Amino acid sequence: MTVLPFLKWMPEWRKSGVVRADLLAGLTGAVLVLPQGLAFAMLAGMPPHYGLYAAIVPCIVAALFGSSRLMVSGPANAISLTTMALLAPLALVESADYVVLALTLSFLVGLVQISLGLVRLGKWVERVPHSVVVGFTVGAAVLIINSQIGSLLGLPLERGLSMLETFRRAGAELAARGIQWWTLSLVSLTLLTMWAWRPLNRLVPAMLVAVIVGSLCALVIELIAQDPNIFQKVPAIPGAFPPLSKPDLQWATLQQLIGPVLVMTLLASTEAMAIARAIALGRKDSFKADQEFIGQGLANVAGSFFSAYPSSGSFNRSGVNAASGAKTPLSAVSSAFFLMILLGFVSPLVTYLPLPVISALLLAVAWGLIDRRQIAAEWRAGPREAIPMVVTFGGTLLISLEWAILGGLVCAILCGALFKKEYPD
Repeated sequence: MTVLPFLKWMPEWRKSGVVRADLLAGLTGAVLVLPQGLAFAMLAGMPPHYGLYAAIVPCIVAALFGSSRLMVSGPANAISLTTMALLAPLALVESADYVVLALTLSFLVGLVQISLGLVRLGKWVERVPHSVVVGFTVGAAVLIINSQIGSLLGLPLERGLSMLETFRRAGAELAARGIQWWTLSLVSLTLLTMWAWRPLNRLVPAMLVAVIVGSLCALVIELIAQDPNIFQKVPAIPGAFPPLSKPDLQWATLQQLIGPVLVMTLLASTEAMAIARAIALGRKDSFKADQEFIGQGLANVAGSFFSAYPSSGSFNRSGVNAASGAKTPLSAVSSAFFLMILLGFVSPLVTYLPLPVISALLLAVAWGLIDRRQIAAEWRAGPREAIPMVVTFGGTLLISLEWAILGGLVCAILCGALFKKEYPD
C-alpha cells in the first residue's frame, strides 16, 4: 500500500496530450453526472441535489488515494437504491433525520473500508459469489422500478413502500384518479429520446439529451393544457459547492446502523472492486484491492463531511471516462471541479426539470441492470450457481437487504458443498 498513490501518475502529465485528454474526459463526465446525480439521489431517498454533492468530494478523494487509474466514484444506482431500502424504515424519506442517517452511514462505511484495507482483507470481498451479485443486481433493478411507480404514473405515492403496498396503492389511486395521460406521454417521450440518441451517446450523453428534450416537452404540454403545475418539479439547488455536514455518532444512532453498515460496506466494496479490476484488466494496468479499499473508505469518510451519502465506483461514468480517452486519475478529479463550475450556471434551471423525466431515466437504468446473458449463464451453470442467485433475488424483493445478501451467501456456501462433485470449479 502507498500513502500517496497519486504521486505515481503525476509524472505522466509531462507526456504530450495526457493533461488535455484527462481534462476533456473530465468535462464529459461532469456533463454526464448532472442528470444522473439528480436521479440517483431521488433513488436514495435524498433531496435531488445531494446526488450532485456525492459526485464531488468522494470523486476527488477516491481518485487521489485509490488504486484504479480510470475508475470514477460517486453516486451509483445499486448503492442509491440500497441506501433508501436500508434507511427508509428508520426515518422519513428526504427528512432532515433521514439525511443525517445517510451521512452517518457514509462515515461508518468509510471507516470499515479503511480498516479492511489496512489489515489487507480486500481480497476476501472479491470472493463474493458472482451468483449472489447477479441475484442482488436484478432484484435491485426491480426495486428501482417499484420506487418510481408513483412518478412514472403521475400518482402521489411515497417512496420506500413494499412492492405489494405499491401495487395496492397504485391500483386505488388509478381507480380514483384515472390514468394520467400527460405523465405517461412525457415518460414515453423521454425514453424514446434516450433510445434514439444511443448511436450518438459518445458525442453527447443520451441521458443529458433526454433531460433537455423531456423538459422542453413538459413545457409544451403545460402550455397546451394551460396549467403550469401538471408535473412536479425538482427543488432548487442551494449552492454549487457541497455544504459542510457532520455524521451523528450518538450511541442510539450507531445501534440503528449496525446492519446497514455491514450491507453497504459489502455492496459498495464489491461494486468498486469489480469495476476497478475490470478496468485494470482491460488496460493491462496494475490493481491493488487493499489500496482501493482505503481510497473508497477515505472517499466515504470525507464525503460525510461534505453532504455526500454513500458512494462507490460508477459503472456508467467509469466506462465513459475510459471511452473518452482518460489517461490518469486527473480525469476524475477534474470532473468534480467541472461539475461545480457547471452547477454555478445550470442550478437556476433545475427547478424546470420535471420529476417524471428523472423517473424515466431511472427506469432506463433499472432495465440496463438486468443482464439477461449473465442470468442465463448462472442458470446454465447448474444449481450451485442458480439457487443462490434465485434466493438472493427473492430475498431482495421480499425481505430486508441485509438478510437477503446474508441468505444468498449462506446458500452459496451450502450449494458449493452439496454440488461440488457434480459441478466442480
